[in-house]
Amino acid sequence: MTARELVAAGRKKTPHLVLWMIVGLAGGVFAGLYWNVLYLLLEGSQRISGWGLLLLMPAAGLAIGWIITRLGDPGEISLIVDNIHFRGGRLDVRNNPSMILSSLLSIASGGSAGPEAPMVQVTGSFGTWFADRLGLRGEALRTLSIAGMAAGFTALFGAPLGGAIFALEILHHQHVVEYFEALLPAVIASCSGYVVFAAVTHLGFGPTWVFPLLTANEIADFGLILLFGFLGAACGWLFVTVFRGIGRTFERIPGPFFLKTGFAGLLLGTIAFVMPLTRFFGHDEVARVVTEPLTVPALGALILLKMIAISVTIAGGWRGGIIIPLFFIGACLGKLAILVLPGQINPALAMVGVMAGINASVTRTPISTAILLAKLTGTGALTPILFASLAGFLLAPRTPLIRAQLKRPPSGSPLP
Repeated sequence: MTARELVAAGRKKTPHLVLWMIVGLAGGVFAGLYWNVLYLLLEGSQRISGWGLLLLMPAAGLAIGWIITRLGDPGEISLIVDNIHFRGGRLDVRNNPSMILSSLLSIASGGSAGPEAPMVQVTGSFGTWFADRLGLRGEALRTLSIAGMAAGFTALFGAPLGGAIFALEILHHQHVVEYFEALLPAVIASCSGYVVFAAVTHLGFGPTWVFPLLTANEIADFGLILLFGFLGAACGWLFVTVFRGIGRTFERIPGPFFLKTGFAGLLLGTIAFVMPLTRFFGHDEVARVVTEPLTVPALGALILLKMIAISVTIAGGWRGGIIIPLFFIGACLGKLAILVLPGQINPALAMVGVMAGINASVTRTPISTAILLAKLTGTGALTPILFASLAGFLLAPRTPLIRAQLKRPPSGSPLP
């Protein structure tokens, strides 16, 4: 029996459940190791502040540009979405060295982008690689890639169901069930990966942030959280406008790529020097927004400068994702609304409502956003958050920020 026949025979005898679990477990191991390395780097980077940022962050930018120039451009979430649609779900493992190194440096030095993009690229590409080893093609290969993506999302957010649905929702701006057959594999991979990730990182299964208890016992409360969802959508429109404007500006910058990334580092260092809370991707900073007394002018400045910082990070060639940074903006705007609006408003109702609205508006992921926020904030009230998330989704800009979400493979097109 040839090697190919052995692989084929093994594939027939191996339950799909086992394949999905293997992809999830591998994704959890990688995500746990990545997270531990990232936080070791963050511990050193956080000791540098003030004028030191004007040296550290431009130097980091130059290094990021050099890495990407030498190892290749790993792309961003738009490339991942395109590959799922038009390359049969094939994510290239050759992009991983560049993505891992450039994203670690981007995030650890203080860029306003999170680790979801590298986690999803690496764990999703493992699904592709594993499918290739088994000789799988077509929907079977795409399903393993999506299962790997889901494991990567779950590791960051700690919500297996939310991570699985996010991996499907992020692929389109409206058609949330395009790859519904991958939902169960994604859930199983997410659960498997999450257990391993929690064991490797010792983060446990509790919420990431401790928010006040979210109560919505009256019809008026649902009306309020809808309004906060609309406010999040309006903020999402502003963010998209800022993001695209800064993106067009960076596209016109001449010269080698590393000069653009270095210039982005100088801008990010300057913003962090002026407003230190804008630095980093928001994982720890959201908790400070919730607990620290911040004034209306400070919150307004944080919102605007964080939008600029996220846009400069991505447009400037730094690597990472925007989901947790968007949650940070939403928390700031929700807290600002509490200070400005008259009457007693449940703080969690305002902050979580705006967080759901802005993320659903920008990323077009209303269902998973609600599930993720219920877990991340520990509020335990999924239904009100879902109302705010749907409000943000329904009022989202016509053209999504992730333009690849607009594209759909031709009906009946053959898969590689």
